[in-house]
Amino acid sequence: MKKNYMLLATALVVAIVFASCGSKSQKTASGNGTEQEQSSALEVDSLLANADSLFGKEVTVEGVCTHICKHGGRKIFLMGSDDTQTIRIESGKLEKFDQKCVNSIVRVTGTLVEERIDEAYLQNWEGQIKAQTAEKHGDGEVGCSTEKKARGETDNTLEGRIANFRAKIAKRKAKSGKEYLSFYYIEASAYEIQQ
Repeated sequence: MKKNYMLLATALVVAIVFASCGSKSQKTASGNGTEQEQSSALEVDSLLANADSLFGKEVTVEGVCTHICKHGGRKIFLMGSDDTQTIRIESGKLEKFDQKCVNSIVRVTGTLVEERIDEAYLQNWEGQIKAQTAEKHGDGEVGCSTEKKARGETDNTLEGRIANFRAKIAKRKAKSGKEYLSFYYIEASAYEIQQ
């Protein structure tokens, strides 16, 4: 009987040691070599649901990287529970993202930034289009399809996109009094491809 208790106690100690080894923090691929605890990462869905109270703060998020920008590799997109739950990550002071991010789970630490689209933003965009100085993203004139999907855009013309933003702003103003749309992205300070 005493032998069984000793075996049980030994097995319990071994299990505790293995469990604690699995929860140690990992170094992130970053400019400053900071460490993040495994459990501190938010899911994309949770980050987006609470973005209005988190913007301007440092956050850590984890999700599947669905896309890396072909124009320099300085943007990636992380997906949550489905493709309607997506957040853009910009490399900030980091160099471009590694191509190995695509189709991998990626953990990113950085500052959550709010991008507001209001009438002044839209008028400036229209002016850039007329002057042919608008920044081009994606494979054509209409922009990056992944970024458009992350913002809930469906139109395939620049004029249509602007008109849809105006309609959404009017709807939001009627509902909440706010005359702008908020979109969020993270300016990364560190990232890590999870194994």
